[in-house]
Amino acid sequence: MNVLVTGGAGYIGSHAVVQLIDKGHHAVVLDNLMTGHRWSVDNAARFVNGDIRNGKLLDALFQLEKIDAVMHFAASISVGESEEKPLKYYDNNVHGTVSLLQAMLRNDVKNIIFSSTAAVYGNTEVVPVTEEIPVAPISPYGKTKAMSENIIRDCHHAYGINYCIFRYFNVAGAHEDYPIGQAFEKNTALIPIILEVASGERDHIKVFGDDYDTKDGTGVRDFIHVVDLVDAHILGLKAFEKGESLTYNLGNGQGFTVMEMVQAAKRVTGRPIPTEIASRREGDIAYSVASSDRAKEKLGWKPQYTDIEKIIETAWKFKQYMLTKID
Repeated sequence: MNVLVTGGAGYIGSHAVVQLIDKGHHAVVLDNLMTGHRWSVDNAARFVNGDIRNGKLLDALFQLEKIDAVMHFAASISVGESEEKPLKYYDNNVHGTVSLLQAMLRNDVKNIIFSSTAAVYGNTEVVPVTEEIPVAPISPYGKTKAMSENIIRDCHHAYGINYCIFRYFNVAGAHEDYPIGQAFEKNTALIPIILEVASGERDHIKVFGDDYDTKDGTGVRDFIHVVDLVDAHILGLKAFEKGESLTYNLGNGQGFTVMEMVQAAKRVTGRPIPTEIASRREGDIAYSVASSDRAKEKLGWKPQYTDIEKIIETAWKFKQYMLTKID
């Protein structure tokens, strides 16, 4: 298939690109490089520095590359920033998705895989979280993803666009065969921040809230390796051949507290990781663990990275690689 990967120079998008190419697909990357890195997609069939809100650019790409399907990763993704700058998130995430869908319709492209998030569920008391649970996002970020999901479903009913919507839990780790991984200037994800402390780039990690109703009072998250995650997307391409359009959770089904993650990282790195307790952040949820049974049953998906220390180890190896590049 000829696949347009929006946001393909970002963390998850770049992993999707290498996995697509390894499995014989033709990957075309569109990224405005606001947070992505050109070096992460040197192997893409074509790279275009541009924005999904540019309709003329999208038309040219769809026509030139004869695109069969879109993997849509381009989005702003920080919960905290979305609280401070909601208009940025509605513009980039919702307006961007509408622009992309409009271009797909103009060019008769009928397949989209959408990068969504467990943040659409909000503070649910149900564990594990299944796709049947009503969405109730509490952050502007989560709301933009839930809104985009609804727009895609409406386009499915109105125009026959096929979709796979994947709701990610906490994505982590790095590719073991390619030098790509999380490389944000300002990390907001837990594992990269922990590893910045281990590498000496930070003095300590702030733990936001130790009064949640969990085993040690800190928030619980479900971590999925990025390669497992993008492999589900590639299986989603096959689902289009069956005419199936569904929403899927992607997680490991295991929950770890923030403090458990710190201890696991200490074992992997062999380095001290000081912590400081801070107040809860607005928009954060207490407990988030996935049921991914639907993806396993419908797509035949089976995650390979189920050990949390192995996931951290792959991220640590990439971190060390990046530090040598900087030096």
